[in-house]
Amino acid sequence: MKQILSGNEAFARGAYEAGVKVISSYPGTPSSEITDNAKRYSEIYCEWASNEKVALEVVIGASQSGVRGMTCMKHVGLNVAADPLMTLSYTGVNGGIVVLVADDPNMFSSQNEQDSRHYARFAKVPMLEPSDSQEAKDFIRIAMEISEQFCTPVIVRSSTRLSHGAGVVTLGDRKEIPSKGLEVDIPKWVMVPANGRERHKIVEKRLMDLANYNNTSDLCREEFNSNKIGVICSGIVYQYVKEAIPDASVLKLGMVWPLPIERIKQFSQKVKKLYVVEELDNFIETELRASGIKIQKLNRTPIGELSADEVRKLFNKKLPKTVRVENLPGRPPSMCAGCSHRGIFYALNKLKLYVSGDIGCYTLGLLPPLSAIHSTVCMGASVSMAHGIDKGSNGEFAKKSVAVIGDSTFLHTGINGLINSYYNNSKSTIIILDNSTTGMTGHQPNPATGFSIRFEPAPKVDLVELCKGIGIKRVKRLDPFDVEECLKVIKEEVEADELSVIITNRPCIFADRSVIDSPFYIDPDKCTGCRACTRIGCPAISWIKKDRKAFIDEAICTGCGLCIKVCRFGAINQRGK
Repeated sequence: MKQILSGNEAFARGAYEAGVKVISSYPGTPSSEITDNAKRYSEIYCEWASNEKVALEVVIGASQSGVRGMTCMKHVGLNVAADPLMTLSYTGVNGGIVVLVADDPNMFSSQNEQDSRHYARFAKVPMLEPSDSQEAKDFIRIAMEISEQFCTPVIVRSSTRLSHGAGVVTLGDRKEIPSKGLEVDIPKWVMVPANGRERHKIVEKRLMDLANYNNTSDLCREEFNSNKIGVICSGIVYQYVKEAIPDASVLKLGMVWPLPIERIKQFSQKVKKLYVVEELDNFIETELRASGIKIQKLNRTPIGELSADEVRKLFNKKLPKTVRVENLPGRPPSMCAGCSHRGIFYALNKLKLYVSGDIGCYTLGLLPPLSAIHSTVCMGASVSMAHGIDKGSNGEFAKKSVAVIGDSTFLHTGINGLINSYYNNSKSTIIILDNSTTGMTGHQPNPATGFSIRFEPAPKVDLVELCKGIGIKRVKRLDPFDVEECLKVIKEEVEADELSVIITNRPCIFADRSVIDSPFYIDPDKCTGCRACTRIGCPAISWIKKDRKAFIDEAICTGCGLCIKVCRFGAINQRGK
């Protein structure tokens, strides 16, 4: 049977067909839909872990118990999981392990462009890179087989285009893999230095064995068309090359580490000019040059993603004629109408506080008119950075700054920063924006929502009690739509001479649709044109320039009531009330 599947749907199907028993992941665009789709298969135990490190450790435990496991994350999530990954390379596996990482060239939803191929070389583990949805499915099975054959974790690399693009996939049946049973092998699994030294020797030999395997496997595929130009490529870039320069001969790499150097040398002797086309870093090109293979230089920067047109430009090919629509209006991103974070950012802007931000949809608080985020580095960093601001200024800036962090991000790594802040007598103020979901990546549940990955009832972490359990005395719940209370409480807490935590209590409108109410409208006879309502940054509120009046689009308005809190002239009313 054939179906049209996105890359992420195909990865999930591949896990099902490969007999995977356990998937533990943390959501991160562009990888989130893999685990969201895998949860549909009852044969697979799926969970959202609190972070990527925990997710990989869960999968390591599943492997030890004798079954196949997979963890999925975006590229920056692999940074978090790097600690167990490096040692997992030494221990190897019992049941097969796949670490699926999705890179984000061009940073469509990320804070950096990171080439995860370096992690394969760094950890000395194999990496596969599929080029379409069919391979996305098939490579999971192949990766599992390689994992168990060579006793190694295998990284499978995706990218935004592959994960979110779609193609025809031939489906297969699930292959049930009998459990190998719990493996008890102290020299293998206990990485004290004496054992680690011996395992390192195994890792180095394994890398040579994998290179020999890659030289002879079907993962490396030659498509010979002409001896004029030869191109080495992998992943989604293969699709661009085939479209842009169809007459070129291509050596398509399915395993991008370790490289099949002998196969590449053989291919290089068949063509007059050899090129490497790859996104982001010159990873393959650098390795081939180091191996003495002559590579033609392309005028390419390690920035952004490629496309068929970009590849045409690299080879000075004529671009196809396309219909282009010019002068389209800009559509900057913004927090949703009814977003529960808006009132807090409105208050922070009014108070002119420095705000250490974090990773989540609330990062959009940096945009005008709210303009209330001043730094964003990585998951959980806001809490630790606020502590650093306090200590770096001897307390001077602690009364002029706060940290903001979402509930899922707080449980991901923010909690570690909060424990550190408490232990080291910080005077910073932390605002946990609890909207009862992991909003930016597709509204997945987290440990503070009370729901499992399949939205079944689950134990719920009480954030207030958690903070009090750490020992923090000043912990307050706050309604972010009560603007006056927000101003009052935030001002009190930043003035306090000790660590304090504020936790908001309004859900995301997509996590709980019951909060949506009848829309508001503006009475033009009462509107004075003060524009106070436009400063909350709600996309439902616009400014009618010719009338010098504000206007609410009732089709967008969710009835949150924030606008009425900032209007001093009674010009805003609610329909039916």
